Amino acid sequence: MFNIYRTYKNHFSKVLQLSYPIIIGQIGIVLMGVADIVMIGRVDATNLAAAGLANSVYFLITILGIGTLTAISPLVAKAKGSGHVNEVALFFRQGIWASIALSAFIGIILFVLTINLEWFGQSEDVTKLTKSYLHILNAGTVFMLLFMAAKQFSDGLSITKPSAIITIAGLLFNVFWNYVLIYGKFGFPKLLLDGAGYATSVTRLVMAIAMIGYVLWHPMYKQWLRVKDKSVGVKLFKEVFVVGVPSGMQYFFEVGAFATAAIMIGWFSKEQLAAHQIAINLASVTYMIATGIAAGGSIAVGDAWGRKNKEDLMKSGRAALILSVVFMGVTALVFAVFNQFFVGLYIDDTYVAGMAANLLLIAALFQLSDGIQCVSLGVLRGLADTKMPTAITIVAYWVIGIPIGWLLAKYANWGLYGIWFGLSLGLTFSAIMLTIRFIKESRAFNVVQQQKEQFADLINE
Repeated sequence: MFNIYRTYKNHFSKVLQLSYPIIIGQIGIVLMGVADIVMIGRVDATNLAAAGLANSVYFLITILGIGTLTAISPLVAKAKGSGHVNEVALFFRQGIWASIALSAFIGIILFVLTINLEWFGQSEDVTKLTKSYLHILNAGTVFMLLFMAAKQFSDGLSITKPSAIITIAGLLFNVFWNYVLIYGKFGFPKLLLDGAGYATSVTRLVMAIAMIGYVLWHPMYKQWLRVKDKSVGVKLFKEVFVVGVPSGMQYFFEVGAFATAAIMIGWFSKEQLAAHQIAINLASVTYMIATGIAAGGSIAVGDAWGRKNKEDLMKSGRAALILSVVFMGVTALVFAVFNQFFVGLYIDDTYVAGMAANLLLIAALFQLSDGIQCVSLGVLRGLADTKMPTAITIVAYWVIGIPIGWLLAKYANWGLYGIWFGLSLGLTFSAIMLTIRFIKESRAFNVVQQQKEQFADLINE
């Protein structure tokens, strides 16, 4: 153990320095969802189930945009490491345009799904509440993606603290307006679930203005915003999508699997759906911390690629993977020991709380797999390796996770527990295969690098 620490000490430090502000920001983003669920859960189980369905559908689609934009940070890190200042500046502009294009595409899909929400086969009262809430969330999508584009640009420059501060401020803003609009305080109407939607969308607008404004205003960004040659702008815009779309699909297949799980669980009962929403909300907190480590690893690997330093690249990626194992191991123990305490923060209904507490025990089992597969995707993204990892996620969730989960739920009569066990198997498969992929690709870095550069030349032509 000591030899591992001594070997990777400097890389642990680098990844953590990059990751911890991102982690704080990721926790802030998740806590916005937690705040919505906790405050809605105090209304009744029907509103809680509607919030769960809406968030499942919403993030199933918007994750395509969020995932695509995650390509910006390693691309910026690589351009910075290579000394290509003009490319760095253009990535900021192209990232903004990419976020606007993505929000238009996503907004249309969400609108169609919302007006046809009956397709998901949920109860009438849940469907009615979900429709209104989804329309309100959809209105704030463009602001969320604009914030993400500016955040990814800043993260790629290894300036990760501003977005974390803005996110935490946004969390406090969101909680306050949730309180005001859900429960009708200070003379405002009592809007219940719709109130949470308005609070979330306005918060995203404020965060987008704050993040973009900070990048444009603060002196430390000025040297990275000077565009000298616009001729390669179209090429870089394409590169964001060439690297980013497979990343977006990775997230889509994972989030899609959990969204599908929520829909299937809703076929059993709204109480089981409410229990699932509580457990998945808690599990998402640890997952988002893992995505922070993944982002730090991605930036470190991308920077090492730009500097053509193979040893640094390999050790940065492995350090990120080791950190994920340590962290997720701790959270597994926390979920196993304090499952009932955490569930008690959400709801008073003993039947729903009992199921949610059992689900947290299953969540404890898949913590290591979830963290490893998440960080593996991140460090592979730093190598601009996204196509094969996408194929692995398809198999993990849609060939293994969902089918086995449904068989256990329906034919073994395990209900929602069967679906969760199936997803656990998918996560484990993904973790093993993606780790092997990174080890193989990092060892063959010189060959991979040459192939990537040849591919970039083809894009330019």
